[in-house]
Amino acid sequence: MIPGWVLLLVSAGYVCLLFAVAYAGDQRAPVGSKLRPLVYALALAVYCSSWTFYGAVGTAARDGLAFLPIYLGPLLVMLFGWRMLERLVLISGEQRIVSIADFLSSRYGRAPGLAALVAAVAVIAAVPYIALQFKAVAMSVDVLAPGRTDGTLGDPALYVAVLLALFAILFGTRQIDATEHHRGMVLAVALESLVKLLAFIAIGLFAMLHLPGTGDTVDRVLQAATTVGAQGLPGSFVAQTLIAFTAILCLPRQFHVGVVECQDAGDLRPARWLFGGYLVLVSLFVLPITLAGTDQLAASGVSPDTYVLALPLALDRESLALFAYIGGFSAATGMVIVSSVALSTMVSNDIVMPLLLRSGVLRHDEAIDRPVLWVRRATIAAIAMLAYAYHRGAVGSDSLARHGLLAFAAVAQFAPALIGGLYWRGASRAGAFAGLLAGALLWAYTLLLPELSRGGWLGADWVESGPFGIGVLRPHQLFGMQGWDTLTHGVFWSLLINIGTFVFMSMRYRPRLQDQLLAAPFLDPYSQRQPLVPGGGAWNVRAGELLALAERILGERHAQRAFAEYARQSERTFAADAPADRALLQFTERLLASAIGAASARLTLTSALRGSGMELGEVVSLLDEASQELRFNREVLSSTLENISQGVSVVDAQMRLVAWNRRYQELFDYPDGMLYVGRPVADLLRWNAERGEMGAGEIEAQVERRLEHLRAGTPHVFERVRANGQVIELLGRALPGGGYVTSYSDITDYKRVESELREVNETLE
Repeated sequence: MIPGWVLLLVSAGYVCLLFAVAYAGDQRAPVGSKLRPLVYALALAVYCSSWTFYGAVGTAARDGLAFLPIYLGPLLVMLFGWRMLERLVLISGEQRIVSIADFLSSRYGRAPGLAALVAAVAVIAAVPYIALQFKAVAMSVDVLAPGRTDGTLGDPALYVAVLLALFAILFGTRQIDATEHHRGMVLAVALESLVKLLAFIAIGLFAMLHLPGTGDTVDRVLQAATTVGAQGLPGSFVAQTLIAFTAILCLPRQFHVGVVECQDAGDLRPARWLFGGYLVLVSLFVLPITLAGTDQLAASGVSPDTYVLALPLALDRESLALFAYIGGFSAATGMVIVSSVALSTMVSNDIVMPLLLRSGVLRHDEAIDRPVLWVRRATIAAIAMLAYAYHRGAVGSDSLARHGLLAFAAVAQFAPALIGGLYWRGASRAGAFAGLLAGALLWAYTLLLPELSRGGWLGADWVESGPFGIGVLRPHQLFGMQGWDTLTHGVFWSLLINIGTFVFMSMRYRPRLQDQLLAAPFLDPYSQRQPLVPGGGAWNVRAGELLALAERILGERHAQRAFAEYARQSERTFAADAPADRALLQFTERLLASAIGAASARLTLTSALRGSGMELGEVVSLLDEASQELRFNREVLSSTLENISQGVSVVDAQMRLVAWNRRYQELFDYPDGMLYVGRPVADLLRWNAERGEMGAGEIEAQVERRLEHLRAGTPHVFERVRANGQVIELLGRALPGGGYVTSYSDITDYKRVESELREVNETLE
C-alpha cells in the first residue's frame, strides 16, 4: 500500500509538470517539421484514455478478445481510411473549421440548427465518458491507498475534476480564435501519451516475467494468447469495431487533435504509421497483463479493471505500481483536457452565443470576445461538474468499458452525415439533421436510458416490460429482435434509422443551389485553387465556358444575344476559345444576377473560379435543375405578362432589362432582337430619343435625366404624346431591393373621346 499523501504529491507534481510543458510550448517557437509528425501522432494517442489503459485488461479478463475492436477500429482507419482524415484536415484548414459541429454545419449550407444538435449530442455523449476518467482515478487511488476515497471531501475524483478544468481553461481558452493552434496544450497531451505508453509497456514487461505455465517467456506468452483466444470473439465484435472506426473521426477530442490542431496535412502520412504502431504496442501487452493478473489476483476478488495497478503491488513492486498510477492518471487527464476544450468551443459557438445574440443580451455591434471566452470557461467547469455528478450517481456500472462503448455509440451517429458529406453530392441539410436526430433518439432509448436505469437514475420496470407494458418496445429487444447483445442491438437500430432517414430525406428534399455551391469545397479538397484577387489573378476558364454557363440560366437565345452585344460594345470579336478576362467575368456576373440574384450569381462564379474545386462544367451540370425551375417561373411570368393589355418593362438595380411583354415591344416599335435580358435600359432610351419620342433636346441629356429618375425610384404617372398622335400613359414604381417596373397604356381612344366631350360641352355652353 502506498500512503495517500504520496499519491497526492505525485498527482500535484505531475499536473505542475504539465502546466510547465504547456506554458513552454506556448512561449517557444513551434516544433520543427521533423519532430512535428511525432508530436502529432502522440497527440492522436489521446484516443487511449483510462478505458484502454485499465479497461482493456478488465475486458480481456472477462470476455477474452473483446478488447481488440477498440484498437482494431482506428487501425483500420489508419490503414485503409486515412484519406478521409486527410480530407477533413485539408477542408478544415481551408474553411477555418473549429469543431465537428462547425464542419457539419458548414458542409450543409451554414445550418445553425444542425450545429446546435451536434453540440448537444456531443455533450450528452461526453459526460459518461469523462465520468469514466474520474471513476478510473478514484479506482486507482482506492487500489493503492485503500480507504482514502470515502466521503466527498476525500474523493480524488473531485480534485481531478477541478484541476483538469482549471488546466483546460488556462491553456485551451486563452484566445477567442479557436482555429489558432494550442501548441502548449498539444505538447502536454503528447507528453501524457508518451508517459502512459511507457508505463503500460513497463507493466507489460513485468507481467511477462510472471506468466503462468511452463517453458521460456515466449512460450508462456503464446500460451497466454491461446488461453485468451480460446474464449472466442464476442457477439458485439462487429458493432464495437464499427463504432471504434467512426470514433477516430467523430469523437470531439479526436476531431480536435486530429483535424483542428493539425498544422500540416503532410504530417498525417508518417503520423498514421506512428499512431498505428502505438496502438499495436498497447494491444500486445494487454494479454500478458491479463494472464498474469488473473493467475495472481483472481482468487483475491480484485476487479480485473485494476490488474494494471494491483499486479505490481501484489508482488511488492510499489515503485512500478506508482509508475502505473501516473500512466493511468495521464490517460485520464489527456482525454478530459482535450474533450473539455473541444466541447466548450462547440457549446459557446453553436448554442450559447447564438441564443445570447438572438435574445438581445448581446448585440452584434458590441465586442463579444470576452463574453465568448467566459462562456467557454463556464462550459468547461459545468461539464466537469456534470461528469463528476454522473460518476457519483452511476453506481450500477462497474465496468469501465460500458461507459466508453456508450459514448462511442453516440458519436457514431455523426458518421453518416460526416462521411456522406465528403463523398455524396446529393446529401442535404434536411437529411443530415433528420438522420442525426433520429439516430440520437434511438441511441438514447436503446442504450443511454437503460444505463441510467441500471445506475438507479430511472425506474427499472419500464426497461424490463417496455413502456406502458408494450413488450415489443423494450429498449433491449426493440421490435422483437432477440438474440443480440445490448450494444449490437442499440448500434444496429440507431445507425440503421440514422442512415435510412439521412438518405430518404436527402432524396426527398434536395439540397438548394446555394447549399450545393457551398458544399463544393468539401467534395473535392484536392483540386488546385487559383485565387481571384482584385487587380489580377489567374484562372483556367474560357469565354465559351462562361457563355455555356449563361445559356443554362438565361436560355441559349438570350445569352448569345447578350454576349454578342457585349462584344459589340467593347469593340472586339467574341472568341469562344479565348481566355476570359476580368471584364468578361464581371459582365457574366451581372448577366446572371439579372436572373438568379446577385448572391447566387457571385456564388456560381466564385465556385467555378476560386476556392471550390469545382470544374465549370460541373457547375453547369449542377445548375440544370435550378435553371429548369427558373425557366418554368419565367414562362409563367411571361404568359401572365402577355395576357395584359398594357405594355410592361422591368429593369434591375443596374438599370438592365430583365422582363417585358410583346405589347411593350409593339408600342415602341422595337425591332426583333433588340430586347433581351441584360440589355442596358439606356440603349432603349437612346433609341427612343433618336426617333423623337422624348421631344426636343440633347439626346444624352434626356437619357441621363430619365436614368436618374429610375435610379431614384420615385413613383410617377406621366402621359406622353407620340409624333404619330398616339397618347401613352406611363405608370412607374420602384421595386424592393432596387429596380423599377413601368406599365404603358395606350389611352389614345380615351383622350379622343375626352376631347370630343369637351368640344360638345363648349358648344352647348
